[in-house]
Formats: sequence, C-alpha cells, structure tokens
Amino acid sequence: MESGTTKKLGLLALTGMVVGSMIGAGIFSLPRTFGGATGVIGALIAWAIAAAGMYTLARVFQSLAERKPELDAGVFAYAKAGFGDYMGFLSAFGYWIGSCIGNVSYWVLIKSTLGAFFPVFGDGNTVIAIAAASVGIWLFHFMILRGIQQAAFINAIVTVAKIIPIIVFIVVLFIAFKVDLFKINFWGELSGYSLFEQVRRTMLVTVFVFLGIEGASVYSRFASQRSHVGVATLIGFATALLLMVLVSLLPYAVMQQSDIAGLRQPSMAGVLESVVGPWGAVFVSVGLLISVLGAYLAWSLICAEVMHAAAKTEDMPRAFARENKNGVPVVALWVTNIIVQLFVISTYWSRDAFALMLSLTSAMSLIPYLLVAGFGYLLAKRGETYTDDKDRKRDLILAGIAAVYTLFMIFAGGLKFLLLSALLYAPGSVLYFWARREQGRSFFTGWELTVFIVASIGAVAAVVGLIYGWIAI
Repeated sequence: MESGTTKKLGLLALTGMVVGSMIGAGIFSLPRTFGGATGVIGALIAWAIAAAGMYTLARVFQSLAERKPELDAGVFAYAKAGFGDYMGFLSAFGYWIGSCIGNVSYWVLIKSTLGAFFPVFGDGNTVIAIAAASVGIWLFHFMILRGIQQAAFINAIVTVAKIIPIIVFIVVLFIAFKVDLFKINFWGELSGYSLFEQVRRTMLVTVFVFLGIEGASVYSRFASQRSHVGVATLIGFATALLLMVLVSLLPYAVMQQSDIAGLRQPSMAGVLESVVGPWGAVFVSVGLLISVLGAYLAWSLICAEVMHAAAKTEDMPRAFARENKNGVPVVALWVTNIIVQLFVISTYWSRDAFALMLSLTSAMSLIPYLLVAGFGYLLAKRGETYTDDKDRKRDLILAGIAAVYTLFMIFAGGLKFLLLSALLYAPGSVLYFWARREQGRSFFTGWELTVFIVASIGAVAAVVGLIYGWIAI
C-alpha cells in the first residue's frame, strides 16, 4: 500500500480486511466436517469454545503488537523473545510448514470440486488430480518468481467470489428451514459419539477456519483512527464467526446428519444442490474455485516470506534470505513449493486427503500459537511495558485463557496429530543446526535439548505407527 494511503482506512474498510483474512476455503467444507462428527448442540458448543479461545488469542496478538512493536519479524519473533532461539525456530518452522500443508489442502479442494463434474479428479487425490495440481503449483511458482503480486482488482474479485455464494447459501437455507429435521439432528445421536467426543472431533476444523486471525493486528498501521482497530477486530471477528456458525448449522435443517456426512467436498455445494438443484452446486463451486486460487497465490507468498523473514533474523539458514532481481525470496519460494509438491503426491495414499491436510495444518499452527500466548502471559506476569495494573491483569487473564485454549486444542487433536507434528518438527530441526553452524553458535541450552529429544522420540513413534498401521492417514 502506498505511503499516501497508509492512514486513510476507516472503520468499514478495516472491518472488511479483518473479515477477508478469516473467511477462506475452510468455510466451504464445514457442513460435512461437522455433520460427520456432531449434531446441532455439539456444533454450538464447539463454536462457543472456538470463539472464546480465538478471540483471546487475537487480543494477545493485538496487545503484543502494541507493546513490542520492535518484534515485527513474524509470529516466531514472540516465541524467540519469550523462550529462546530453538523455540523461535520451531515456531517459524511450524508456521511455515503448516502454511505449506494448508496450500496442499487448497489443491485437494480444487480437484475435489472439479471431481463433481469430471469424475477423473475423484476426491482430489487421483493420479490425474495430483498431476493437474502439480502443473498448477509450478505455474504459480514461476508467475511469482517474475514478481507478480496480488493486485487490488484480484483481491476484489476473490472477496466477492467467496462472500456472494456464502450469503446466497445462508439465505436459501433459511427459506428452506425445516424445524422438525433440525430437531432430529439436534443431539447428533446418529454420529454414535458422546457429546464430549462430538465436540472434540470438530475442534481442529475450528482452528483451521480461524487461521490468519493474527493478521488483524497488522492493520493498525493503516487506520485513520487508532480506536478503530479494536472495534474493527471485534466486528470483523463477530461477522466471520456468524457466517461460519450459520454455514455449519443450517444444513441440519435441510438434510439428515448422515446425508450431510456423506457429501463430497466442498460440502456447501452438495447441501445447496439438495435444496435448489444442480445449479446450486455449480454456483458454489465456481465461487470456491476463484476464491481458493486467489487465496493460494496469497499464501504462497506468505510461506516464502515466513522463511525469508526467519533467515533475516538468523533463525533460518542465510540462503533463505536470498532474493532475485524482482525482489522475490527465490530460495524460500523454491523450497516451499518443493515441499507442497511432495505433500500433494502423498495425498494419493490418503483416505480423506482434504480432512488430513486440514487437521495437520491446524495441528502445526497450534505450537506457534501456544508460544505466542505463553509470551503474552510472561510479559503481563512480569509487568514489562505496563504502567496500569488494571491493563496488566486484563492481559494476564486473556493470555492465560489463550494458552489454556491452545493446549486444549492440542489435546483435542489427539495423539495422532501430535505425533505427525513431531514427525515434521524433528527432521525440520536440520535447518536449525545449519543456521547455528553458519553463525558459529552452540546448538542448544539444556532444556532446549530436552525439547529436541522429545520431538525426536515422537517422530520415531510416528514412523513406527505409520509402518504398523497404528496411525492411519
């Protein structure tokens, strides 16, 4: 954004930016994800927990952005400041690899969407689907290498493409609302799980759809009035939450839970088709394709920028800081897309590739979020940067709730995703060793070595679990 316009965004524009950062591809998959796990009451409880947890996390990000403005290298800067170099590296690596996996979920969803009209794409993980996704990965790669960024008109098209189908979906389902069917699906008895288990099984997807909430704090520098930032964050968060709650709950009033659970992704298309006919599926699918392709371009740049920023602060090898003549972090982009390509290939062996990538993206993001909440708690506990005791106590409570929430999310994800996360974190530490050796610095403090050993044990357990079939993907 040009310097002449950096302080000219009003409340409405700021709110739109907050909503846009949180409404992504994940919302199109909500009906089936919730329908396969829970009923109405379980969904309401899950969203209540997610709303409370993610809101406190957003407030922690906002507070840290104001109190520690010098820590502007990214999410991992807070982890490094609070818990040392290795935890800072793990935060940067986890955020990066989680974003890469999120990009894989975009390709799976695109091909699954096309699969509804062209069976050769199946559920997004057939050989043809993987080949087509691979072509797309490298087309975007070389486009970005030439310095092509998301122009304003692309952002506008993407925003309209994803909001209009969602609004139409909600309005149509309100009109078609069947109270008796909604009551039948109320307790989620068809899922066969206890209420606690129903809620647990939906928690990782609530993390996925809120990924990017930390971006709200960066809009403060664009605000015409500083007071608008907090208001825009609250309104934007509430708006995004309302849309996601409605998209996940309204299908229970037009379809049986078991039918919702059996839909292909993007399940919003199937729900709308059941009400209005084939045009509903086409309408949602076209909007989704435009939205997801735009989001993929944005997140490809974000993935590369995370590695680039970490290299600049010596948390990653210097090679990742290298830029080409167009100012694109070329090494970071190549490594990012090679990783995305490998994960796309791995989806061939997955029973539900989209659900796996969605859950794994969420799991990898939780460690960085936990470290941010922990740093916010430590800052408030010490009273550092605080002059008002009331503010300090408020932030202490908010950071404490955010930390408990992220810990619960890690537990809710289950041992499977904890071990799969370790399988990525432990080998990824090679990049940490590389960077430390370049700088001629020691690898670990005592407790950092303990963290590395625990992650390595988890990685070995994950490999054994995959080999013997104890962990299914």
